[in-house]
Amino acid sequence: MRAPLRWVLWDVKDTLLKVRASVGEQYCKEAKRVGLNLNPVEVEAAFLKAYQHHSSRSPNYGISQGLDGRSWWIRVVRDTFSQCRVQDPALLNAMAHNLYYSFCDAENWEVFPDSKKTLESCSSLGLELGVVSNFDNRLKEILRVCGLLSHFSFLITSEKAGIAKPSPAIFEQALQKCGVPAANVAHIGDHYLNDYLASRSVGLHGFLLDRDNKHKHPDLPAEHRLSSLEELPSQLQQHIN
Repeated sequence: MRAPLRWVLWDVKDTLLKVRASVGEQYCKEAKRVGLNLNPVEVEAAFLKAYQHHSSRSPNYGISQGLDGRSWWIRVVRDTFSQCRVQDPALLNAMAHNLYYSFCDAENWEVFPDSKKTLESCSSLGLELGVVSNFDNRLKEILRVCGLLSHFSFLITSEKAGIAKPSPAIFEQALQKCGVPAANVAHIGDHYLNDYLASRSVGLHGFLLDRDNKHKHPDLPAEHRLSSLEELPSQLQQHIN
């Protein structure tokens, strides 16, 4: 007998919402506030280099090394601007501090048009909703200002959990909060490894959101791949009863 679906777990960034402008543009906007005129393309390239360096050296915001999300991001931002020939330590610290907190503003995020309606549809099916995200602890405030927080019974960020997807451990933490076996839970996200494969490896009903039709994996059944969140409720409904 098939276990009925009771919960849906959600990835957030690039699933429910996305950064509105490029990182290069947002960082240049902050630099302009303190009188610096930088090139967004150069800043974007510097950011990617800094982000990859710190992600490799200190994974998951450096939690296991005694860092937290805020200190980790401040290092990334400082390194980004340092590569763009900004050397004043006070200026670097000020911009890093301001950017860390400005990313909690709703104006920096764009909620996908299908997000709220799909969340409401899932709730109307009697499903409980939770978040499992490789994000820092600003996520609760970001979801609040974007009008999405009230849809969720709980949030698990990789910073708070101390572990990141694709580790099964972060999904195990979520299942403890759900209070039901994995067979009663679905997960939806846009990353093939972190969301789809990782969730299915612990027995969840994993769905991959592929808005841009970029995933061509031969082992991905058509019914597990969604081109829009609007396709999700009908898929979930098949597993409810």
